Amino acid sequence: MTQSEQEVVEALLEESRLFRELHEQHRVLKAQIREAELGTLPMDDLTLHRLKKEKLRIKDRMAEMVRAYRRSSTA
Repeated sequence: MTQSEQEVVEALLEESRLFRELHEQHRVLKAQIREAELGTLPMDDLTLHRLKKEKLRIKDRMAEMVRAYRRSSTA
């Protein structure tokens, strides 16, 4: 039986300190980006672009951890 993405994320949040840290960083960046785009957090375009790139880098790392978890749980 294949685990859903949500089940894998929940397992990683429970088991992996690194995944928890990445998840929290992603959440914070997402909120900052949203506030900047709404105009409630003053930010220049370059800084906003950097935050978006960092958020994407973290998301990619988390996705790799999900894939690795799935591979290890099916092996």
